[in-house]
Formats: sequence, structure tokens, C-alpha cells
Amino acid sequence: MFGHAAHKFWMKSSGGALIGFGILGFFGTMPATNEPLRWGLDLLSWPLDGFPSYESREIWFLSALSGGFLTGWGVTMYCVSLWLYDLDGARCRKTVFAGLLGWFLVDSSGSITSGNWENAVWNILVLVILVGPMWRPAQSTA
Repeated sequence: MFGHAAHKFWMKSSGGALIGFGILGFFGTMPATNEPLRWGLDLLSWPLDGFPSYESREIWFLSALSGGFLTGWGVTMYCVSLWLYDLDGARCRKTVFAGLLGWFLVDSSGSITSGNWENAVWNILVLVILVGPMWRPAQSTA
């Protein structure tokens, strides 16, 4: 159903999305630009009630850290698709899938234990979108 090219495209697209969220995290470090990230976190911790307030330096620092990790993860995923996928697509797919599964388990568990179970529900959707057609091995075009 989905071949090598589709997997490679999806991996690049997922990497690009992670880079975008990482950059959003960077903008969350400054009061003048953190409203989109604050609103997004408010949405993820439903209901929309103004929590988190995004007024503390600690949360700005956490935005810097998470933004950096997301950007680095996205760049890694993009580069794996660009430089390694043609050499061994099956192993690249498994590597990316393992990383996404690791994120999903830790992020969702932490969300639940911190009282933000709604984010764990959102994570299911994000996992499905980021993995996309890579749930299954690429089909041979030969």
C-alpha cells in the first residue's frame, strides 16, 4: 500500500512538524511571544481555563528545554530520512517508530500522573499522525 517513497516523505514531514513545535517552544520562553504556546497547553490540559498561566520563569525555562529537545528530535528524524533511509529503510522506520513510542509512553504516563490525562488522549492522535503509514513496513515496488 505505502512504499519506500511514502515512508521517506512521511518521516521528513513528521520531522518538520517536530521542528515546528520545537520552535514554538522557543517562542514560549519570552512573554511577548508565548501566548500561542500557553493557549496550546491550555487546550491540551482541557478545559480552556487559563491554566497554565505561563507567567513563571520556570515554565519559560521548561519551554526552552522542551523546544530544544523537539527541534533536535525533528532534525534527527529529517536527517535519518534524508541520509540513511535509502540505505536501510526498514531499520530507519523501526528506529523512528521506537523513538515515537518512547515519547508516547513517557509523555502520556507523565501527563496522567501530573493530573493532565487529557494530554494522554491527545497523544494518541499525535502518535497516529506522526507514525502515519510507517505502522507497517514499506511495500516493495518491484
